[in-house]
Amino acid sequence: MSEVKIQQVKGATFAAIGASKHWVMMDGNEKVGGVDGASRPMEMVLFGLGGCTAVDVEIILKKMKVPLENMEIDIKTERADGHPKVYTKIKMTYHFYGKDLPIKKLEKAVKLSKDTYCSASAMLGKTAEITANIEIHNTA
Repeated sequence: MSEVKIQQVKGATFAAIGASKHWVMMDGNEKVGGVDGASRPMEMVLFGLGGCTAVDVEIILKKMKVPLENMEIDIKTERADGHPKVYTKIKMTYHFYGKDLPIKKLEKAVKLSKDTYCSASAMLGKTAEITANIEIHNTA
């Protein structure tokens, strides 16, 4: 069982802490009583998705002995017009950096994360169409 505590700092500014004992800040814009000093809660959801899949893919590629130098993931979304404004489309672009990276292994790692291991992807996939693209950046 996971536990998270959300503590109001002031207005729509909140601090959150979980079992890892690391604090993160969340904030709303000034129109809703925040000070625009931290990420929005829905951004945090995407941070979780990106972090979840990034860790999965890194572990899978390491097991496959893929010599990955670096990875970045860009996430673009669309949300429902009405409340609740859930994500309806999530487009993830995985940028892989390295020399002679094997596309088939990269595709397999991304697919395994999306379809099997990433809990955040499984949850968000209930309301959003999630797509994944891969871009390889060869390094010298």
